[in-house]
Amino acid sequence: MKTVRMFFVILFAVYAMSVTAQSYTEKWNSFYKRTEYFDSKGKLQGWKKYNDFYKRMEYFDRNGKMQRYEKANDYYNRTETKDKNGKIESTRNYNDFYKREDFKDKNGRLIGYKKWNEFYKRYDIFDKNGKLMGIYKYNDFYDRWEYTEK
Repeated sequence: MKTVRMFFVILFAVYAMSVTAQSYTEKWNSFYKRTEYFDSKGKLQGWKKYNDFYKRMEYFDRNGKMQRYEKANDYYNRTETKDKNGKIESTRNYNDFYKREDFKDKNGRLIGYKKWNEFYKRYDIFDKNGKLMGIYKYNDFYDRWEYTEK
């Protein structure tokens, strides 16, 4: 009887973990040569693709309309995210002192950061005050990156 109860407890635990889905997944599509984003229900939300001509990463919504793009700025040693009209939305750069990637708004104020967590083999995403906002981890079984909000 204890074995049957233990089986149902384990079955419920596995079911509960599978029900709490991640916020989105990111998977490479080799046919279209792009990275696609899916919501927690598996529905395509958009994609990103590198534009060789402009040397930038472009982000599209699910209808194929460009939303923003990222381009390296070697002069300032950072990556700039711009809207479809070319106005800077945010920047990011690696912070050698803290060993993390800082995210800043268009005025240069820190809005968050991403740091590698060696113990859990994942990226932890923090807000400007150091509060954990989410985790970004590679799922070897499904061959994709998954982001989960905390």
